[in-house]
Amino acid sequence: MPEVVTYTYAVVYPAEDLGGALSGVQGVAGAPVRLVPEVPTDAPTAAVSSVPSQDFQEDALRHHLEDLNWLESVARAHHHVIEILAEHTTVLPLRLATVYMDDKRVAETLREDTDVFSKALTHLAGHLEWGVKIYVEPHPESQDAGAPTADGLSPGRAYLHVRRSQRLSRDESYEVARQAAERVEAIGGAMAAGHVRHRVQQGELSVGTGENVVNDAYLLARDVAADFRARILDAARDLPDVRIDVTGPWAPYSFADLPEAQHRAPGAAP
Repeated sequence: MPEVVTYTYAVVYPAEDLGGALSGVQGVAGAPVRLVPEVPTDAPTAAVSSVPSQDFQEDALRHHLEDLNWLESVARAHHHVIEILAEHTTVLPLRLATVYMDDKRVAETLREDTDVFSKALTHLAGHLEWGVKIYVEPHPESQDAGAPTADGLSPGRAYLHVRRSQRLSRDESYEVARQAAERVEAIGGAMAAGHVRHRVQQGELSVGTGENVVNDAYLLARDVAADFRARILDAARDLPDVRIDVTGPWAPYSFADLPEAQHRAPGAAP
């Protein structure tokens, strides 16, 4: 087992002075980022770093993935490199902790799967990812809607009456959210080159108030992104108890559908 393995961030189209843009950039474990192959070419190229092999063997990696501090550090470095690449060229992001035995194995994979990488990069060229989240936000006053005002109800009946009213209020809010989702999908269907539905965010992953009921990603050409964002945000302006958040632009993480790496270091995670 070598002391270092090759951590691979993304496959990209070569661009003028891309190597210069990566000069001084620190990736995972503070390692410098380089391109494979180093000699300029018209074929897909990979952005990589050398990282300690002991951190990416199966047992060590399983332990690291339970260490939130380590995981956050690697994820931030991974994202940082990809964002810099995306400023200069079309990027096909790879999964976190994609490693190969060495640069030679990376180059072999690029040659073997040139057609696959080229097709994916062609699809992504000129496009970036935008996130759309829909939240249900019942107004506080609606939570108390229907509270009994007439005398004569027992405490038990009064409680059931309030609970029934609250349930109806939530159901109405979800119905409004469904209308918002239909509008968003119609806009996306007309303007986006791709659409991915992610699992809704809950707990600490959820941002802001309300319940996240839609968490989608759209692949958009740069020249329609501003119009898309404006139309999405306008989709719920007349709908009560619903909020739509639009995030981006991002490198197209949700649309990087690639074959599994065939030459990982032994024990490395997919």
